[in-house]
Amino acid sequence: MQNIDDLFKAQTQNRWAVSQTSCEVRRKKLQHLKAVVIRRREEIKQAIYDDFKKPFPESELTEIHTVIDEINFAVKNLSKWMKPKKVKTPLVLFGSKSHIYYEAKGVVLILAPWNYPFSLLINPLVAAVAAGNCVMARPSEKTIATGLILKSIIEEVFSENEVSLCIGEIDLAESLLKLPFDHIFFTGSTQVGQKVMQAASKNLTSVTLELGGKSPVIVDREVDLADCVAKIFWGKFMNGGQTCVAPDYVFIPEEKKNEFVRLFKKEIESRFGETSHERLTNGDFARIIDLKAFDRLTQKISEEKTLFEDRPLREERYIPPTLLTDVTTDSPIMADEIFGPILPLITYTSLDTVIESIRINAKPLALYVFSKNKKMMKRILVETSSGGVALNHVVLHLANPHLPFGGIGPSGLGSYHGHFGFKAFSHERAVLNQGRFSLSQLYFPPYSSFMSKIAFKILRFLE
Repeated sequence: MQNIDDLFKAQTQNRWAVSQTSCEVRRKKLQHLKAVVIRRREEIKQAIYDDFKKPFPESELTEIHTVIDEINFAVKNLSKWMKPKKVKTPLVLFGSKSHIYYEAKGVVLILAPWNYPFSLLINPLVAAVAAGNCVMARPSEKTIATGLILKSIIEEVFSENEVSLCIGEIDLAESLLKLPFDHIFFTGSTQVGQKVMQAASKNLTSVTLELGGKSPVIVDREVDLADCVAKIFWGKFMNGGQTCVAPDYVFIPEEKKNEFVRLFKKEIESRFGETSHERLTNGDFARIIDLKAFDRLTQKISEEKTLFEDRPLREERYIPPTLLTDVTTDSPIMADEIFGPILPLITYTSLDTVIESIRINAKPLALYVFSKNKKMMKRILVETSSGGVALNHVVLHLANPHLPFGGIGPSGLGSYHGHFGFKAFSHERAVLNQGRFSLSQLYFPPYSSFMSKIAFKILRFLE
C-alpha cells in the first residue's frame, strides 16, 4: 500500500499553489491529459476488455469519447467559469458591490467504480483539476488492468503532489476516508454511499454521491413500438447491463405486451445472434464483472420466466440478454437495482398505478418515458421524482454537458458534468466590497438618534 499519509501531506502543502494557478495553466494540464488519452486509447480499450470483455466500440463511445468531450468542454469554458460572477446588491447596501468567487475546495478524494472504470474516474478528475484542486483518486479493485493504465497516464501528466492515483483493496479506501479531505466524490452503490457519507461527516467533509437505483421505463399506448424497443434494448444491454442509468424495468400497456416481446426477441436475434451459441460467442456483449455479481444475478432469475432458454455460464461470467415476461411490482426481482442484463416487463392498464408504484419506491437515478402525448409526459414529470429524465429515449441525458448529472435521495447527492462539475469542486465564496459611501452607519448605535430613526423607517418602507 502506498503511504497515503505522505501523499496527503504533500498535496496539503501544495494546494494553495495549485488553487492559484491561472486559467491557461489549467487548460494546458487538461490538454496534456487529452493528448495522452488519445495517444493511448488502444491501450485503454484493451485494459477494459481484459477486465470484463467490454467491446472496443463501447469503450470508444462510453470511456474515451466521453472523457475527450468533457475535457474539450472544460477547456472551452474554463475562463468563463473561473471569472468572478457579479450579482445584484440591494438598495439598503447602497455603495457596495457584490460578487461570487469560485475558490478551489483544496485536496479532494475521488472514489471510482468498476463499471465504467476509466471515464468515471477521469471525468470527475477533469472537473476537480479545472477548479484548481489537488486530487487523490482510487480506482476499483475489481478492474486491475484499467487501474494500472490509469496510474500510468496520471503519472505521465501530473506531479504526485498535484494528482495521485492510489491502487489497493477495500482497506485502502477505508484508510483514505479517514483523512480530512476538503471534498469527497464517490460513484457506486447506495449502501456504500451511506458509509462514505458517514465517514465524511466525522471531518465535516462535503460530498458528491453518484449512486444508483431502479430506473423505470414507461411506454405509452401510442408509440412506435419498434423504435421504443430498439432504444430500450441499447440502453439496457450496453456494458452488459452494468450501467447506473440503465433501464431497470419496463411498464408496458397490457395489450402491447405480446408485441413488445416479439419485437424484443427480434432485437436480440438481430443484434447478438439467432442461436444460443451465436449469442454466447458474440463479441459485442460485455461480461459480468466477477463471480460474486454473477451469482447474485443468476439467483434473481432462477425462478423467473424468461424469453429464451439460454443458460448463464459461470466460467465465462456470461449472463445472456434476458427479458422476464411474468413480473409484477411485488416480484423478488423488483426488490433492488438489478445492475445486469436482465429486464423485467410489467403490464399496466392505468397510468395512475404506474405513477403510484414509482412514488412509493426510492427515487431513481433516471426515469424514461416513451409517448407522443405531451400531457401524459408533463403529468409524469410533475407527479414523480428522479435524478434525470429522458423522453422518447434512454441514457442520453447524461451525454449533454449542459445538463447536471446526479441523483436525488437514495440515488445520489449533488451533480456534475460540465459547469456543474466545476461547481461541485468549488466553494462559491460571497464577496462584498464596500465603497467610500455606506448607509450601514445609519444603523449603528445609538438607536435613539434622529438619523437612526429615519433609517429604520426607510427599512420598513422598503419591506
